[in-house]
Parts: sequence; C-alpha cells; structure tokens
Amino acid sequence: MDNSVRCRSVCGLLVLVLAAAGLAPASLAAEPAQAEGPRSGDAWVDRQLDDISRYGERYRDAFIDELVRYQATPRELAQEVLAARWTPGDLYYACAMAQAIGQPCRNVIAEWTRDHEGGWADVGKRLGIAPGSPAFLKLKRGFVASYEHWARPLELDAELRRAFPDRAKAKSAGSDRKDADKNSQ
Repeated sequence: MDNSVRCRSVCGLLVLVLAAAGLAPASLAAEPAQAEGPRSGDAWVDRQLDDISRYGERYRDAFIDELVRYQATPRELAQEVLAARWTPGDLYYACAMAQAIGQPCRNVIAEWTRDHEGGWADVGKRLGIAPGSPAFLKLKRGFVASYEHWARPLELDAELRRAFPDRAKAKSAGSDRKDADKNSQ
C-alpha cells in the first residue's frame, strides 16, 4: 500500500473517530439527511419535520433561536450544521431527541453521522426512542410547544389529541365558531 492510500485511510478513520466522539468540526460530522425524507417511523412526525424545514429555511434566525433557547443547542453548532446542508427539520429532530434523552445535540448528530441508513427511526431505536415508546411520545409533545413558540398552526394526530385534550377542544371550538360565522352571513 503506497503512502497516499495509507494516509487517506488513516485520515478517513480519524474523521470517523472524531465524529463519533463529537469532536470533529460540524462541517465534517454533520452529514445531511438523504433525499428520502426523515423516516422517523411516524408519518405525523415526518410531516412536521418537512414543515419545520420549510419554516427554518424561511425564518432561519427565529428557528436557530428556538433551538438555542428551548433545545439547549449551542448557536454555533446550529449554524455549522445548517451550513453543512442539514435540513432544519433534521437538525430540530436531532436536538429534540437529544433533549428527550438528556444528551447534548452534538451526540445525536454524531450518532446520525455514524449510521443513518435506516433513517431517524433506527437512530432513535439505538438511542432508546423507538416509535410508540414513552420517550417517543415525549419527543412528539415537544413539537406542540415549538409550534406554539412559532405561532404556527399544528394539526395533532390521535396520540397527541389524547395527550392534549384541551388543545383539541379549543381547536374544535374555533372551527365551530368559524362555521357559525359562515352560516350567519
């Protein structure tokens, strides 16, 4: 094996080791999600992550502020990962997942970078957040708070309607009022 091949092999291995330890620069460690979508194992979560990506692209500063304030994400990390072409939805999910398991966002980013063949569902399973688990429901509940911070509309799935019965009733009451207003005109 010549020296240039050996050097590339050693350098590649070093980058992987640093990324797994969360020590590599985000531009090396933060690999963007595949074009197939988030693949969280939950269709509702996947739809919200797509919506969060659109929101994060349009309102980048507010999106980063949310991650810093409510997901304990270092601002520099959020900026570096987004600059490395992660979607805002993937970055949000990594940091929300980290919050749910009490780890730094950088650790979840490193886990995704290490192996993301099966999408976020497999990363979540490795970290103890499988779809349907109590930790996963906690993660989903966090979406509701984020959407409230952003003053964005959010349609709850059946699981979240059970978790937030008052919110579902308020939305239903608002719909009833709109229907009554239309009928009275």
